[in-house]
Amino acid sequence: MSLNQRVGQHIKHLRMKAGIKSQAMLAELCGWKSQSRVGNYEAGSRTVSPSDAEILAKVLGVDPAEIIFGYPQSNKRSDISEDEAVLNISGFEFWDSDTPLSDDEVEIPFYMEVELAAGHGISDVREYRGPKLRFAKSTLRKSSVESTRAACVRVNGNSMEPVLPNGSTVGVDTSQTNVIDGKMYAINHDGMMRIKTLYKLPGGGLRLRSFNTDEWPDERYEGDDLKQIKIIGKVFWYSVLL
Repeated sequence: MSLNQRVGQHIKHLRMKAGIKSQAMLAELCGWKSQSRVGNYEAGSRTVSPSDAEILAKVLGVDPAEIIFGYPQSNKRSDISEDEAVLNISGFEFWDSDTPLSDDEVEIPFYMEVELAAGHGISDVREYRGPKLRFAKSTLRKSSVESTRAACVRVNGNSMEPVLPNGSTVGVDTSQTNVIDGKMYAINHDGMMRIKTLYKLPGGGLRLRSFNTDEWPDERYEGDDLKQIKIIGKVFWYSVLL
């Protein structure tokens, strides 16, 4: 069963639970002219937009998360599918692998677990076959990012808090490896992926800075020590899970 079909089941269940006997009645309460929108949603033949999910939730008296996931956002579940996990992280349109791309959408690889040692990692995003996140082409154009050179990765640890809490997702432009002081970059540090703000030092060295400076003081790398570090790309977007 696709995510759209599961969402359709949630809407129908919540509609009946609220005592709204027909799709036409729900459509009217939502301010929609046609019953077909609710019918398509319940049938799973149409993807529910975030704005429509909020309208449905308000009419049905539930948390918007119940429309999509079938449970309130405050509840914790351990059986979330891969499609739902990607959806929960992205914060964009509600979709799954069966939903076709629109004319203004592209998919970008999402590396949920990144291993950089032994040459693996996100340097070649063209051959990726795992989970992906969807971005509007217009969004990428504003940041001058080519979709074929972009990837998303998950942030681990607390070194970039409070800006990037553990579990945040960042978009990385792998074509941008020249350091601009104070910008965030993904780096391969001796086989470990790290997200840091970078600063150039005289003589070609680098200073790595974390936002959580109380626990993570600045790091300086010069000379031979600099060989441990390879810049993967510049961070152009991030999504935060609170």
